[in-house]
Amino acid sequence: IYADPAKRLELYFRPKDPYCHPVCANRFPTSTMLLRVKRRTKKKKQLDTGEQIQPEVQFEMEILGTVTTVYKFQGMSDFQYLAMHSGPDGKPTSMYDKVLMLKPEKEEFFNRELPLYIPPPIFSRLDTPVDYFYRPDIQHREGYNNPQVSGENLIGLSRARRPHNAIFVNFDDEEIPTKPLDAAAQTWKKVCTNPVDERVEEELRKLFEVRPVWSRNAVKANISVHPDKLKLLLPYLAYYMLTGPWRSLWVRFGYDPRKHPEAKIYQVLDFRIRCGMKYGYAPNDMPVKAKRSTYNYSLPITVKKPVSHTVSVHDLKQGLGTSGASGAKKPASSRYKLKESIYIFREGALPPYRQMFYQLCDLNVESLQKIIHRNDGTESECTERDGWCLPKTSDDLRDSMSLMIKQIIRSTRPALFSNTTSSEDGKEQLAYETGEDEDDEEEEEEEFKPSDGSENEMETEILDYV
Repeated sequence: IYADPAKRLELYFRPKDPYCHPVCANRFPTSTMLLRVKRRTKKKKQLDTGEQIQPEVQFEMEILGTVTTVYKFQGMSDFQYLAMHSGPDGKPTSMYDKVLMLKPEKEEFFNRELPLYIPPPIFSRLDTPVDYFYRPDIQHREGYNNPQVSGENLIGLSRARRPHNAIFVNFDDEEIPTKPLDAAAQTWKKVCTNPVDERVEEELRKLFEVRPVWSRNAVKANISVHPDKLKLLLPYLAYYMLTGPWRSLWVRFGYDPRKHPEAKIYQVLDFRIRCGMKYGYAPNDMPVKAKRSTYNYSLPITVKKPVSHTVSVHDLKQGLGTSGASGAKKPASSRYKLKESIYIFREGALPPYRQMFYQLCDLNVESLQKIIHRNDGTESECTERDGWCLPKTSDDLRDSMSLMIKQIIRSTRPALFSNTTSSEDGKEQLAYETGEDEDDEEEEEEEFKPSDGSENEMETEILDYV
């Protein structure tokens, strides 16, 4: 605990009881001394006169060292839960010998009939008392009626998001915008006050001239711009597609990809690294680790993380990060640039995240491009599922990419595939990889939901603008 400043010290009142909830101590810096004090008492002989003689007391003190860190138990004890059961007569009986396995047991131990006992993993999220500050009911004048309940006057669980004036378009919408909202233009002009911002705006305009559809990560990999400024600049130059084959992408104003068959190369592919023994590796052996896990939930043991600095309009005008220690290490031309792997798929390289949103033109593998261009010149209809591509094109691309990833893992970690060498297993494995097998693979992928807020998941980008 001492080695990790983010941890709190735990004290268990019943250390041998696995259901005992600890009390936690907070860590504080201090500058004190550790003393060793000895108290010596020397008794004097009793005289015949009968007078009581006080013993002689001497103290010896020695400084052993300094103390720089202390832990103080300032919180309340959590609820305690005992493994017990109340019988018909109301008398409680202990269940520890029935639910705790202290030694290897036979099958009968697990087949016994026992009362249901499922202790909660945590009782209270906080161990310090707080004041709710209840307010008395407001006394309205006579004739007052409460307003009707609607979404406008309900208090939500979090603050209202700051609007960035982006225009959202669904695949079914007939018209597409040709210019930004006036508020978006005014907001960008308000913060675009230095030559660096003007250069970034010009660079992004050139990107949209070369390619009318971009993902936010692809933009970040091509120009160096602070993320908070990019939130204001993108709605000024493009609109955001919510649904369809170009969902989660930014499209240049005035360009409608649904009317241009050549726009199929800009469609999005939602690719997720497949996991399971049929692919050769278990979840713990995933080649790309998850950004976070539910198993790391350790409240209230961990202390609160420091809050990131809030960015204001004044900060944006000043250029952001010019005096920061981390920003000084990189030149301004590449300070905020992401790596190409954030949006480009190459053969022989693993994706940086388990879930990636690729545009089809960024799949830099010849075999994948052949799948995309199978119907060049014969595109007849743009559908919401497949866009200008042939049906099942996305499935074929995912199968081929999964096979490439498996080959990378096979070459770097052959031990994972040592138990799949039989001919029958190989035939079954090939069926899964080439997509010849049934729909259970597709169902498995449908159950795998993206986590909230990680850098690669562009569908969550909409939350920045509503």
